[in-house]
Amino acid sequence: MREIIRMRPVSYHTDGGDIGYVRITTFNEQTTDGLRKPSPTYRNRSRRKSWPATWSTCAIIPADCSIRRSRVSGTFMARGEIVSTRGRTAEETQRFTARTGDLIKGKPLVVLINGGSASASEIVAGALHDHKRATLIGTRSFGKGSVQTIIPLGTGNGALALTTARYFTPSGRSIQAQGVVPDIEVLQDVPDELKARFDMKGEASMRGHLSAEGAEQTGSQSYVPPAEKDDKALGAAYNLLRGVTVNAGVPSSPKAAVPN
Repeated sequence: MREIIRMRPVSYHTDGGDIGYVRITTFNEQTTDGLRKPSPTYRNRSRRKSWPATWSTCAIIPADCSIRRSRVSGTFMARGEIVSTRGRTAEETQRFTARTGDLIKGKPLVVLINGGSASASEIVAGALHDHKRATLIGTRSFGKGSVQTIIPLGTGNGALALTTARYFTPSGRSIQAQGVVPDIEVLQDVPDELKARFDMKGEASMRGHLSAEGAEQTGSQSYVPPAEKDDKALGAAYNLLRGVTVNAGVPSSPKAAVPN
């Protein structure tokens, strides 16, 4: 029997009572609302001091997906540019800025990325990183930074997907075939039988890809352990947020302990 399948784009839980963990599995109309639902709880509890987040791949890109990405980034930013798209002429440039304000009021934030983080997740990570709002942990992202426009070919004739622009982070860096580099690189322990499957080659290895504006970069490891206790990137995020470890030049918990 057919049934309506309801996707849950955002899931969350707490770790140790002081850190909120948020995972985005898809970018759609419900993503931003899903992010806002847990925020009052996290904001109102005095012990809640930080909010690490994991961003997953946006595999299917709707026409207005860039707007949804902007709303997600804007959830954690008080102001500033989030992303720009640039075509062949200056008149085609579009800029998206934060409007909603930072729901977690400047609390420390970590974003986890890897070789499977593509498109929307790269835009979110790049925006929060360029504004020094978040620390990125993991491995280089996929590098999918091109914009496609859908052109209808008439009733019954389908449509044409045409690449028309590139995505740029607020600092002016192109994502295409280059990806986003984390502040702290953390490699996972990948089982031998899965190493070939989770060694991503990235956008630069795709046949017919749009060339990068500069040196192209290959992809990176995309494996995420099924058990959170085995996730080395997530563990590094928790340690940074709690001040167990300190990395020069990136934000950490205001009550930082002595590094081990």
